[in-house]
Parts: sequence; structure tokens; C-alpha cells
Amino acid sequence: MPLSGSQSSESRTNRDNFWLLSRLDHLWSNYFTNVTQDNPIFIKFGRHSRFRLGSIKFDPRTKHSYITITSMFKDLKIPTEVVDHTIAHELCHYTHGFSSPKQKMHRYPHHGGVIKKELAQRGLQHLSRAYSAWIKVYRKQLR
Repeated sequence: MPLSGSQSSESRTNRDNFWLLSRLDHLWSNYFTNVTQDNPIFIKFGRHSRFRLGSIKFDPRTKHSYITITSMFKDLKIPTEVVDHTIAHELCHYTHGFSSPKQKMHRYPHHGGVIKKELAQRGLQHLSRAYSAWIKVYRKQLR
């Protein structure tokens, strides 16, 4: 999934859909290299949501997959690792055949902790740790 444009994601001072695409490209190119992209995949910020941080949906008519990330993550105070964890989580669903044309590997998308196991197998434990630390603080703020 090559990106076009000359500005790297590291030099950007704001988070927009292009930045999200650069994060998706980074994760796919470095951690999901063995996963074929079997259909067009789009990523964008959606509405602000405090609970649903990300989702992936498959449009059977167009055969496209759409990853949506909460616009809450536009805030630069949210660690990049948390955003990356959310994107990687959705890529795991894609890899496992949920919201993608791939064959389903499991009956349910989160059955038996498959996402956490998949992230660990791909060397993304650092994202899981960053997310876990962030979510503890975030949940306290929600109360």
C-alpha cells in the first residue's frame, strides 16, 4: 500500500486521514507483510466516540473494506502507539477474515484472545502495553 505525497508522518503536526493512512502503511509494511491485500482498504477518522475506538466494515457491493477510527484520536495528547494499536487490532480482524474477502479463521472475531495473540506473534506487544496503560487512565477519566 504505497503512499503518495512528500510529507512524512513523523513531521506532521496534525492528525488527519492522510496521517492515518501513513500509520496503516507503516504497520502493514513492517508487521503484516505476509498478509495479502485482497481488496481495496480505506481508513478515515469517523465521528467522536468515547467507547468504540475503531471498527472495520466490509461493503459487499463494492468489495471494499473500511477502517474507521474515532476522531478522539486526532488529539495529539493520545499516544501514537494507542492509535497504532487500534489500527493493528482492525488489521487483525481483516487478516482473520472479518470484514474482508479472506476466509474466516475463527467463529468469533475476539474468540479466545486471538487479537492479543496475533499482535504478540507479530512483535507488537509494545503497542498492547501502551494501550493497556493508556486505557487504565482513560477509564478513570470516564468516571
